[in-house]
Amino acid sequence: MRTALSHGVCVALVVGLAGCTSFRNTLDPALARQVDAVMTAEMERQELVGAAAGILLDNRIVYLKGYGWANREKGIPVTRRTMFRWASISKPLTAIAALQLAEQGRLDLAADLRRYVPEFPDKNATITPRDLLCHQGGIVHYTNGPVLATKRNYSTPHPFADVVMALDTFRESPLVNAPGEKYAYTTHGYILLSAAVQRAGEQRYFDQVRERIARPLGMTSLQPDYQWVDIPHRAVGYRRSDGKVVPSTDTDVSWKLGGGGYISHIADLARFAGGLLNRQLVSPDTEKRMWTRQRLRNGKETAYGLGFRSWGEGTARRWGHSGSQEKTRTRMVLMPGRRLGVVVMCNTEHCDTGALADRLLRLLGAPIEPSP
Repeated sequence: MRTALSHGVCVALVVGLAGCTSFRNTLDPALARQVDAVMTAEMERQELVGAAAGILLDNRIVYLKGYGWANREKGIPVTRRTMFRWASISKPLTAIAALQLAEQGRLDLAADLRRYVPEFPDKNATITPRDLLCHQGGIVHYTNGPVLATKRNYSTPHPFADVVMALDTFRESPLVNAPGEKYAYTTHGYILLSAAVQRAGEQRYFDQVRERIARPLGMTSLQPDYQWVDIPHRAVGYRRSDGKVVPSTDTDVSWKLGGGGYISHIADLARFAGGLLNRQLVSPDTEKRMWTRQRLRNGKETAYGLGFRSWGEGTARRWGHSGSQEKTRTRMVLMPGRRLGVVVMCNTEHCDTGALADRLLRLLGAPIEPSP
């Protein structure tokens, strides 16, 4: 890894951004060299295989670059076309789709979600879309309670590509707490929210994301990471095993599209960040609610808004999301008050994306408290 980086296997991305104009890095050259130095140093320190980073200043994408290997064994470098899994940064996509429907009066955030998804069993408690948006619905995650799947025979080879059918992976599970009682992060909760989006929007969930988020922002590569689809330029994932960094598994994530199943190249993650910073996706009123730390029923404030995490306090406060999954680690950090953002994608499972993003933000002059 050190040898590869020392020979400059860092590939600048020249990408088409929203519209038909071609993108050129416009970051000050001296600052760009500092960005490269930080990325190279962190990749060596953390023993990372491949990564990509994007920087937004004045709410514009000014720098995109890839580093290291998309496929180390075949000598394929990270380029503008390298496709990384988003993992849990998929959740903000689902949140935006839900909030857009709420603005249209098609999804009531305070209603019983079974109004939209009656297939979800009655849990003797009212769970609302708002509860799901801020992880207060009491839906089980992976290890905080029993995950009970519905067993049945399916007539299609990939039934969980339908987000309503994907409820079968957990819908029999008991609640881990009463809605509003606790903050309990849950990917399954966002699968349930994506099913509500599909029903309320009367259109396949991914089609809504594509039409109302991806297309308006010029996100041409964003798509579900379906293992049965040949997606060119997919990054190979890597993990540590017995002290070595080795290729990881290619786990099927089709069942959790709304909570962790998207894939794209770095430019499209940067476009999404830019769309948020430029208020292109929801109204100012919705944005204010979205980026307000939500409270439990007892009034206690959490560190999560409607689809987005919050880090830091005061002038160091920033919003965004991280992702952690087989084959990938990702992070999107936004500082709307300073009109700047950073996005990072990596194909190495032990990557500390918080350290990468924080160091890049410091270069941009942002006051930063360590990311959790």
